Amino acid sequence: MPNFLDIQAIKKIIPHRYPFLFVDKVLVEEVGVKGIGYKNVTINEPFFQGHFPHFPVMPGVLIVEAMAQVGAVILLSHEKYKGKTPLFAGINKVRFKRKVVPGDTLRMEVKLTKIRGPIGVGEGKAYVDDEIACEGEFLFAIE
Repeated sequence: MPNFLDIQAIKKIIPHRYPFLFVDKVLVEEVGVKGIGYKNVTINEPFFQGHFPHFPVMPGVLIVEAMAQVGAVILLSHEKYKGKTPLFAGINKVRFKRKVVPGDTLRMEVKLTKIRGPIGVGEGKAYVDDEIACEGEFLFAIE
């Protein structure tokens, strides 16, 4: 059964905090497997002060981080992984296809495709409206 998690619930699951928390809500479609995260991108994001002051664009690496945070919420919502910390172990096949700018809502669809012991693989796609902004695969270690 799908479960919507608001920002307060997310903060109970993952350790990230402002200014490095890049997900506002998550719909966990299947605990430990897949879900959809949302980030409302505003001009008040600290990274826009320097990226770029006269042409604000969300840094691509932060879009990847946002997808990974959605993956972390999905993983850590499973009883088996509560209290653990997933860390980046690698990223593959990442492509950026559209700018993300203030006023956009980033919708991130993430699926954890493989977990063997302390290592896992996830796939993510980030959309603005129905257009892909970023897609890629990430590897993570569970500590």
